[in-house]
Amino acid sequence: MTRVNGTSPRRDAAGAVPFPVRVAAALSWRLLAIAGALFLVGYVLIALRVVVIPVAIALLLTAALGPVVHWLAARRVPRGLAAAVVMIAGLAGIGGLLVFVIQAFVDGLPQLRAQINSSVEAIRGFLERGPFGLPPVGLDNLLNQISAAITSNQASITAGALSTAVGVGEFLTGLALTIFTLVIFLYGGGGIWQFLIKIVPASVRSRVDVAGQRSFASLVGYVRATLLVAVVDAVGIGIGLLAVGAPLVVPLTALVFLAAFIPVVGAVLSGAIAVLVVLVANGLIPALIVLAVVLGVQQLEGNVLQPLIMGRAVRLSALAVVLAVSVGAVLAGITGALLSVPLLAAVSSGVRSLLVDDDVDPAAVDQHAPSQAVPAAPASGGATDGDPGAADADRAGEQPAESEPRDR
Repeated sequence: MTRVNGTSPRRDAAGAVPFPVRVAAALSWRLLAIAGALFLVGYVLIALRVVVIPVAIALLLTAALGPVVHWLAARRVPRGLAAAVVMIAGLAGIGGLLVFVIQAFVDGLPQLRAQINSSVEAIRGFLERGPFGLPPVGLDNLLNQISAAITSNQASITAGALSTAVGVGEFLTGLALTIFTLVIFLYGGGGIWQFLIKIVPASVRSRVDVAGQRSFASLVGYVRATLLVAVVDAVGIGIGLLAVGAPLVVPLTALVFLAAFIPVVGAVLSGAIAVLVVLVANGLIPALIVLAVVLGVQQLEGNVLQPLIMGRAVRLSALAVVLAVSVGAVLAGITGALLSVPLLAAVSSGVRSLLVDDDVDPAAVDQHAPSQAVPAAPASGGATDGDPGAADADRAGEQPAESEPRDR
């Protein structure tokens, strides 16, 4: 408080507020500003998801195919020719896999339908005998009720069919945009990145460049590791299905392979489908055997393969992975679940680079090497992220980066 011309002291409102309250207020409005900015960005991304999702898929495909283009270009193959060959081969492989899976399902459905019919008849007889003293259950009435429900909701079903047609149109548009964006990324992604970082102040442009390259290296490591894990999952579970004589071995194996690209959730769902198919078609004991195989393969994947293959390039906690998959699925369905974890891994690697990398030359970072996704340990000798000796091990396995043009 201060005195004015000998009068009574005047109270100072700012000085009367306790210091911890002022700190809390300052933090609060800053957190609100950050939350508002994140909300605005999220709203724009969701509103433009028809464009954002194809671009994100193209970026993920670039992480898978870009290193091959870079390898060919480094051996004096014209970059345009390398990009065209790799893209055509990659898309042909993915399309061939999808056609193979669909055809295998179509060929195996008659066998599975016959087995399901016999199983349903057995269940129907069991229920109609009144288990545990309950009155008999008539499935004919249940089927009649289902038919009546379909008839009464015919308008809703028709509207759903129309929305499906619209969804097919959006899918084709997104597919065309994905292919076009993939061509641009494979051929001139490096130039696009160098143009984008020009909006960053020159004083931090080098650090942002390094962070972006480490983020892309994290994507490359994630795609490679996930691909290898998917192959191991599909082979292991496929052998188990083949051993018990399950139907649809090939399509179920392909389903396991594709579902492995959705972390945690995909493996659980594909394994559950495989067990249910075996339960219906082969009985309880073979289903238990397949369940044991699925659990064993998933334990091998979670405790051995992922830590060994992904290593420190993609370091995310299980809670972060599950939350990312859940949020992605809510916002964009299966596509969001597929893209959420690799994008989170890229953001995590970029943020860690911004916090650690200070005087790193962008030319010294190889964006196609997953080992470059993690910044080196500080000069004080402390290991990164509380992993003693991990940084030394990483540096021991890395080779000096060649002075080649950086193209994403």
